[in-house]
Amino acid sequence: MRALSKLELLKPPTTEAQVEAMRELVRTEAADRPGIYRMLAAGGEVVYVGKSKKVRSRLMSYFRAAPSEKGHRILREAERIEWEYAPSEFAALLAELKHIKSHRPRFNVAMKRDDRNYCFVKITKGPAPKMVVVRGPGHDDNCAYYGPFQGTVRVNEALRELNDVLGLRDCGLDQKMHFADQEDLFIGFARTPGCIRFEVKKCIGPCVGACTVNQYEERMDMARAFLDGRDNTPIEFLKSEMELASDRLEYERAASFRDKITRLEELRKQFNRLHFAVEALSFVYNVPGHEGDDRVYLIRRGRVRAEVPAPRTPEEAAGLLGLIDSVYTPIEKDTTRIPTHEIDELLLLSSWFKRFPEELTHTSSGRQLMLVS
Repeated sequence: MRALSKLELLKPPTTEAQVEAMRELVRTEAADRPGIYRMLAAGGEVVYVGKSKKVRSRLMSYFRAAPSEKGHRILREAERIEWEYAPSEFAALLAELKHIKSHRPRFNVAMKRDDRNYCFVKITKGPAPKMVVVRGPGHDDNCAYYGPFQGTVRVNEALRELNDVLGLRDCGLDQKMHFADQEDLFIGFARTPGCIRFEVKKCIGPCVGACTVNQYEERMDMARAFLDGRDNTPIEFLKSEMELASDRLEYERAASFRDKITRLEELRKQFNRLHFAVEALSFVYNVPGHEGDDRVYLIRRGRVRAEVPAPRTPEEAAGLLGLIDSVYTPIEKDTTRIPTHEIDELLLLSSWFKRFPEELTHTSSGRQLMLVS
C-alpha cells in the first residue's frame, strides 16, 4: 500500500454533497451486471479497484457503509467513481487483477489475492546469489521465484538445511564477495576468517576467497535443480551421512541428519503438490457471459494464455482449434519456477477453482478441444 504524502494527509475528506452526487450517478446509470469499478481521488489517482457480479448493488453498498467500515473510508477519499462491465464474474476478476497491478491503489492490500498462507523462495541477483523466503515478488526486480509454498517457518528451516548441504551463503545482501579467481583479491583485502558458517564448513566461503565464481555457481545450479524437482542430491547426501553416523554408533548425530532429511523431504512434497496443482490447471474453460457474451479461456499451467469469444460458426470453431493447438502443443520446461508477472494470476486461478469447484464442469480436455504436452 502506498504511503500517503503530507499533503494527502491534510486533504479534507470528500464533501457530503460530492458523495451524494456520486450516489445519484450510480443509482441512475449503473446496471446490475458483472464488471469492475474504480474509485478516483482528485487529480485522477486510483485509490481503489474492485469487482462484482452485480456492479450497481456493490457500489450502492458503499453509500450505506458505517463510518467504521472500510467502504466508508474509501468513499471519503474518492472524488468520482468509474465502472466498466465484463462478460462474467470470472472476466471481471481477471480485469480487476490487471487494473490493480497497473494502478497499485493504496486501498487494495496485497493485490487482493488470498496469499496470507503462501510464501516463495527467491534467488537473488548478484555475483553470489542467495535463497531467501519472501511473501511475494517485488515490483521492480527480475529475480527467480519458486512457489508458492505454505508455511514460512518450515520453508525457512528447509532452506537453511539446503544452504548447509550445498555450502551456500546466507549472509546479508550487502556482504562484499571476494572470490578466489578475482584478480584484485589480495589487493586491499586480507583473507581472514570471519564467517562462522565457513569455519564450521557449512559455507564454501565466497566472501573470503575460498571458492571461485564457477564453484559457487555450480552449487547454486544444484539448488535450482532441487527446487525444480530435477535433482535429489542434497537428500541423498544427508542419507549417506546419516547411515555413516549410524554405523559409527553416533546415534544423536544420525538423528540430527534424519531431522534434516525430514525438513527437505517436506519441501519436496510441497514441490510435488505444487507441480500437480499447476498441471491440473491446464484446460479449456468455457464461461457463459452476460446476454450471451460467452467466452473461451485457454488456461495452461495456471495462467490464461488466450481469451476468445465462444465460436458460433464452423469457421470460428476451426480458428479456435488452431489457437488451442498453438497454446498447448509447444513443450514447456517442467519447473516449479513461476515468472514473476504470472504469480498473481496463478494464485487467482487456483483460488477461483478452489472456491467454485463446480466451475470445473465447464472445462474441457481431450484432443478434440485441447492438446496438452
